[in-house]
Amino acid sequence: MTPKQTLIMWCLLGRQGQAMQGEIVPKVEKTDREALVAERLISSTKIGRSIGLKLEDKGWAWAGQHLGDELPKNYQVLQQWLALLQQHLDKNGETLADFIGQAPDWPPAASAKDKAPKRKRTPAPPRPREPKPASPPTPEQVRARIEQAYLTITNGRRGEPVALGKLRAELPDLDSATVDAALLRIHKTERGAGFGRNDDPKDISTDEAHAAFSAGGDPYHFIWFQA
Repeated sequence: MTPKQTLIMWCLLGRQGQAMQGEIVPKVEKTDREALVAERLISSTKIGRSIGLKLEDKGWAWAGQHLGDELPKNYQVLQQWLALLQQHLDKNGETLADFIGQAPDWPPAASAKDKAPKRKRTPAPPRPREPKPASPPTPEQVRARIEQAYLTITNGRRGEPVALGKLRAELPDLDSATVDAALLRIHKTERGAGFGRNDDPKDISTDEAHAAFSAGGDPYHFIWFQA
């Protein structure tokens, strides 16, 4: 799939999986539409003098697995937001369909002039569903969360020591044992990460001591990731 075709898919998802072709930006060319229909990702329907596009089951499945796919260069902000959406779905155990919600009935009726009506739609209420128990994060997800928290504190800079107390404060939903297990794996397996100690007991506050991490010896109070 080309970056433009990928963008068309996300535009459809932004309209709850269905829209008139003329509503999609960038403009949907015939070759792109036919390519997506041939892959059974979308379907196209003649509605009056216009064409309606709808995301099919295969398209929904594709979207849930390709939130990180490449988009045209001038859509990098959207690509970054899609990456954040992927993190949100992984964290909460949701599907993309759950997040987007139920779409209105499709296709819309043609107007008296045999054109698709241009009317404001009221979003349908979300489908009731049983609450899902939160799935525990995987070690890889916890590792990624730790590095992201580190970069948040340092404003994206690497090589700067960050107090473990500040790091833990950025991960309020993770218990201490989960974070400690991830820190231990980083300490044992990653050369690009380092840990440091505050060697002056008088300078160690109660909170700093509580947030410290031990790999079997004296506790560490700082962490850094190299570039």
